[in-house]
Amino acid sequence: MLRRKPTRLELKIDDTDEFESIKKELEARKRQRDEAESGGGVGGDSVGGGDVIGAETPPSASTAVSRAELINERIGFKPQPKPTTLPTLFGSLQF
Repeated sequence: MLRRKPTRLELKIDDTDEFESIKKELEARKRQRDEAESGGGVGGDSVGGGDVIGAETPPSASTAVSRAELINERIGFKPQPKPTTLPTLFGSLQF
């Protein structure tokens, strides 16, 4: 087995800036979604907005479907429904 030298990854200033901008954008979307679900904004909501992972609510059926769709879209999976007609299940059997 051939061994290769470890890959060195360098963190650049541009990478951290991009990460911070994406993080702020996601927090803003979460705050907007929380405000829309609650029917209005709460003044102290920005304190809870920092805990994105722990502040998740139990997913409902519609949220679970949309979450699955988001995951499928992110990974590039496009599910194709399987045909359920008899000829497709058993092939073209001729007697």
